[in-house]
Amino acid sequence: MKKNYWLAFIAVFILIGILVGCNSGDDEETTSDANADDNESTEQTDEQENETEEQEEQEEVTIKFHTHGNEASYNWSETLGAFEEEHPNINVELVILSEKGDTNEALQKLDLAAASGEQLDVLMFSDPASYAERVSLGMVAPIDEFIEEEGYKVEEEYKVNTILNDQYYALPGKFNPWYVLVNKDHLAEAGLEVPTEWTWTEYMDYAKQLTTDDHYGTYFHGPQGGGWMEYMKLALASKYENSTFIKEDGTANFDDPMFRKTLEMRVKMEKEDKSATPYTDILSQKLHYRNNFFNQDASLVLIGSWMNTELGGTDQFPLNFDVGIAPYPTNEGSDESGYTPVTTDYMSVAANSEHKEEAYTFIRWYTTEGQVIQGKNIPSWNGVDESDFASIVDTILADTVSPERVDKESLINVLTNAKSSKLIPPVASQAEIFQAVNDEYEKLIYGEQDIDTTIELLQETATEILESN
Repeated sequence: MKKNYWLAFIAVFILIGILVGCNSGDDEETTSDANADDNESTEQTDEQENETEEQEEQEEVTIKFHTHGNEASYNWSETLGAFEEEHPNINVELVILSEKGDTNEALQKLDLAAASGEQLDVLMFSDPASYAERVSLGMVAPIDEFIEEEGYKVEEEYKVNTILNDQYYALPGKFNPWYVLVNKDHLAEAGLEVPTEWTWTEYMDYAKQLTTDDHYGTYFHGPQGGGWMEYMKLALASKYENSTFIKEDGTANFDDPMFRKTLEMRVKMEKEDKSATPYTDILSQKLHYRNNFFNQDASLVLIGSWMNTELGGTDQFPLNFDVGIAPYPTNEGSDESGYTPVTTDYMSVAANSEHKEEAYTFIRWYTTEGQVIQGKNIPSWNGVDESDFASIVDTILADTVSPERVDKESLINVLTNAKSSKLIPPVASQAEIFQAVNDEYEKLIYGEQDIDTTIELLQETATEILESN
């Protein structure tokens, strides 16, 4: 009886053990499954977050680009198409402010758009005055943080330094330095070569040797009506710093020795050497640099490289001689060469833009490889190699009547070595100062006052104007 009792007890004990073991196994399996589900859920969440971030990064953004440039001059359809292909998440909406390329009309419309609260992202300015003025008005955003992030120096990356008040608000687009148009036929007759480097003294000597009964050695197209001031700062513009009538500190710069040198050159070449077209003739006969050069009335013409598109002649001004290009002269042979007046397009990011990073991405692309694709102008970007540079020049000259008559090698040499002086922000009273320069120069060239008096009066007048403003 006892034996059967113990057998029954042992059987019950074993059964309980089996049941406990089974329940424990079930718990472990359940816990394992729960952990697996949790891990899978976490992985799915991470994947979803990554996908969301990627979608946000690739989300399409439309930026508005306000410009004075029209399609004919800037080839926007091809240029913007290439950018959007390379950056599919950034769409560029082009706003042409003047179909005829009128920069004054474009500025007025841009200011109106800003005042009315329109979307502004990328802005293009055609000259340092309009660029500096909009910076001072708070319309333009600094881009230093983007430049620092990329890790380049603007003064090394580009031929034009756009710094203002120790900050960058723009990157430069096209590069239009001033140079000297040369009638190679006249040079050959005088036994002269196209200069690759020269000083203002040598320029004066060339002009004197090139002057004959048929033509003058050189032609200066200004000043006129307070404009074309480049011809009143010849030697000044050959310097890197303080290369204009106002110094970097905002004071008058007419006591600079290089301004005196400019006046001395102008007087000597016209009055003594008789190698420059008389100023009275320029005004009374309403002469123009294009007519004087293409009609062979002057052998050397100092002008901006917007003339690249006309070097081979046009239907209006056919070319009947060979053309060379000489660099802007230096003051001394030991001076660093290449400094010259330069015009460019200032590409900026609008201060109120909600897409500053995308806007910067566009101006950086446009001022580098975009300039090559555009194929309309010489780029300010130093990253253009010789083959691209030559190709751009070929494209530009191909649209002229007689491109074969242009010394392409001398043109490329000048354009690749030219560089701009340090940018000095224009002042509000700039037009008044320009007119004063014009008026005092006319008194000088008409023999009504000497150089000392001219400099003294200009320094006094400009100082009064600056202080009153």
